[in-house]
Amino acid sequence: MESKNQSLLFSEFPPVSTQAWEDKIVADLKGADYGKRLIWKTDEGFSVKPYYRSEDLAGLDNLYTLPGSVPYVRGNRIENNNWIVRQDIHVPEIAEANRLALDAISKGADAVGLMATEVNTHKQMNQLLAGIDLTKTEVNFISSRSYPLTLELFIYEINHRGIGGEKIRGSFNFDPISFLLLRGDFYADWTNNIEEAEYLLNTVQNRLPEFRTININGHYFQDSGSTLVQELAFSLASANEYLAALTDKGFSIDVIAPRLMFSLAVGSNYFMEIAKLRAMRLLFAQMVRQYNPREAASMRTFLHSSTALWNKTIYDPYVNMLRTTTEGMSAALGNADSVNINPFDQSYCEPQDFSSRIARNQQLLLKEESYLNKIVDPGAGSYYIENLTHSIASHALELFKQTEGKGGIIECLKTGSIQEQVNEARRKKEADIAQRRIILLGTNQYPNTQEFMQDKISHFEFKEEEPSTYKKLTPFRISSGFEKIRLATETYISNGNKRPSVFLFTMGNLAMLRARAGFTANFFGCAGYEIFDNPGFQTIGDGVISAVASKSEIVVICSSDEEYSQIVPEITEKLKAARPETLVVVAGYPENIVESLKNAGVDDFIHTKSNLLEVLHKYQQNLGIL
Repeated sequence: MESKNQSLLFSEFPPVSTQAWEDKIVADLKGADYGKRLIWKTDEGFSVKPYYRSEDLAGLDNLYTLPGSVPYVRGNRIENNNWIVRQDIHVPEIAEANRLALDAISKGADAVGLMATEVNTHKQMNQLLAGIDLTKTEVNFISSRSYPLTLELFIYEINHRGIGGEKIRGSFNFDPISFLLLRGDFYADWTNNIEEAEYLLNTVQNRLPEFRTININGHYFQDSGSTLVQELAFSLASANEYLAALTDKGFSIDVIAPRLMFSLAVGSNYFMEIAKLRAMRLLFAQMVRQYNPREAASMRTFLHSSTALWNKTIYDPYVNMLRTTTEGMSAALGNADSVNINPFDQSYCEPQDFSSRIARNQQLLLKEESYLNKIVDPGAGSYYIENLTHSIASHALELFKQTEGKGGIIECLKTGSIQEQVNEARRKKEADIAQRRIILLGTNQYPNTQEFMQDKISHFEFKEEEPSTYKKLTPFRISSGFEKIRLATETYISNGNKRPSVFLFTMGNLAMLRARAGFTANFFGCAGYEIFDNPGFQTIGDGVISAVASKSEIVVICSSDEEYSQIVPEITEKLKAARPETLVVVAGYPENIVESLKNAGVDDFIHTKSNLLEVLHKYQQNLGIL
């Protein structure tokens, strides 16, 4: 009966062909270009359609594989999606790091990341790990002067406690290729690096069989400005470099591959990041297959995801919580094996107990209240996500092959070709944020002009470029250019100067004056200027009197293009006569009369095509702030 009722129900909704959908869309566009309006051209090099249907799955591989099965595109887990909640603690001081680790573990963390730069004796290792149950909590050493020394001290501590090494899980952040990437040279030569890797592999194979010893830090690429395709391709190339070097030393792929882990950044491009993690699993399985593993499990990828740093801001920092929440969701839905959510204030100060607790609780909420840990690969079968996974994987594989064709990642890093590719992507992002094609809420759009951050900042990463043998990549935050400008305004005020202000001379067409007043307030608010808004003046004389009384350095005329030719010359003449130093600006760019308005004394025009960063920098210089 139920089946019959369902048939009757669906018969009332006859299928609609793709052509019918397309015809309807074209009609609704009323002559607008379909490709320009609805096709998304991604930075990754492919196009995304406005909608997908079941027919778009035709020809895609691996659609019907099961979770926990080769090529593991659907993740390693088969019963749930219970990822590891990890909290990284970037504190070198041993006692404080231990305190923070114990606090994180007692409040829900399954794993911790610890620096070991100050650990040189067993006593220090014992102090760092005091109170941590190593059989229940994963310990990941994220920084060390010498991983062989750290390994020996760690094993000594395990033996001292009488724990079997097979019960211990965690990792070393051993990655000399990333050292070359960030520092411009190896800390030893490549031969010595591989010898160190041999020692680590031999030791953990016998003493800590569940410990991962080589970490592919792909997040450095994204945090330096790369596309997601570049992050995947170059991470894969790094992994292949280690696999090739160590198999040449006689290690089986079945020994090496399970002891690799990938650390990838997860940014705010929600669905793309989900698809990226799925694509990474697919690509790694394909690569390992070429080494003829005996065990299918050797093709599994251990993916650690950490929230991206490049898109986090100093101003309106609580928005960072929103960013990291969606990023954590992408990591969970993309079946990451472990996830670290960075504290929202990490970009400008040492994370506080509050921000660390929030970061940890975000993951716990995703598990305990959103139940994202209950369903394996919820994106499977989604027309959109499956197509994104395929597109990202195919483009990343092509870039990986190009990199290998040039001699591999080390050779490409030495010649600088990878750095140039990443820097080109970075320059595009920087141009996009300057022109507000990328929106950072509170930084380049809708700033809180009453917010002052200077006294809250304990570090602000603008480092002098140091000489190196090879070209380096430099992780960055895309908001830093705007933050420099706004902090300069705060410094200017703190030195006893009047806060720069902008007077909005609103007049005429109500809809246009309000729209342009809002645009202008956002525009100059990004520099931290005080904004004097007005409901709209009835006469030019009233507006001029108010503008002069405000003592504003900048007066922006907000009206419609049609009215500008009539009101702007008179407003400008009277303002300049009453206060010659006033900068008169027009909101918009009435192309046909721009030259005549300039001749009438208008100093500048601001509009949607303005490069916001460049324009604000110019005003900072004009006002003597920079």
